[in-house]
Amino acid sequence: MNNFGLKLASFILVVAAFMGSAQAQELNATVKINTQKLQTADPRVFETLEQTLREFLNSQKWTEDVFDNPERINCNFILTIQEERSATSFKAELAVQSSRPIYGSDQETPLLNYLDKELTFEYEQFQPLVYSKNAYNDNLSSVLSFYVYVILGLDYDSFAALGGERYFQTAQEIVNNVPSNVTAANPGWRSMESNRNRFWLIENLLSPRVRPLRQAIYDYHRQGLDIMPENVDNGRANISLALEQLDKVNQAYPNAMIVQLFSNAKANEIIEIFKRGTMAQQDRVIQIMTKVDATNSAKYRAIK
Repeated sequence: MNNFGLKLASFILVVAAFMGSAQAQELNATVKINTQKLQTADPRVFETLEQTLREFLNSQKWTEDVFDNPERINCNFILTIQEERSATSFKAELAVQSSRPIYGSDQETPLLNYLDKELTFEYEQFQPLVYSKNAYNDNLSSVLSFYVYVILGLDYDSFAALGGERYFQTAQEIVNNVPSNVTAANPGWRSMESNRNRFWLIENLLSPRVRPLRQAIYDYHRQGLDIMPENVDNGRANISLALEQLDKVNQAYPNAMIVQLFSNAKANEIIEIFKRGTMAQQDRVIQIMTKVDATNSAKYRAIK
């Protein structure tokens, strides 16, 4: 190959690499569908659905930002079919988990660990899922899109103070776009149904009373975990300060759903971090966490 040919080939490779990077999506989502309770539906339908969900989550461009492959957000969606209402209508539970890397280490930290018990959906084999920002198409695509934007919001909040605001607002738009004649058969979208559902999750995340916790998410991760590989004492001290904000939000907004979600995601990590803390840190963290996450009080007392 002459010099011109070599240069042309190199140029094509560079452009291809750039285009691949520019098209890189935000999520690295794994999808698992559990169908142990199925009795009549064809299991092959759910093999197709599993692939459809994977493509929907990983191929859709959810933001205007460019993510390199190593920057994609690791997350899991586990759909457990609870009831067959018909050959094409189902009731399910959806477990949603996400994490982000800790700088300077090969470890990840959980950001979201939530079980949605109110998912109903219609699906026929090979039916496509379509996301539309300004319109409701079907319940399954709306629920998945909602949690994608919650995942994005939490991830951005962990890297920049209140950085996830636009994504939480998009999640709220998804809630608002669900028609009232749909919600009766598809619960989880309205305030009066429960105090622990999609409506309240995004209400909490956008509430002024919860802003100190969202600031704490940034402090916990960027000022705490991310500096611990270089200065473990300073990182732990900053995490302790972030938990003080969690306590304040719990007082300002009693029984807030987001406080429990934070505890669900972080309980085991907090325990491990403060097992090596000072006695004063241990005492204060136990005091805070047994108050905001009373059902797990015994776990937190194991810090000492």
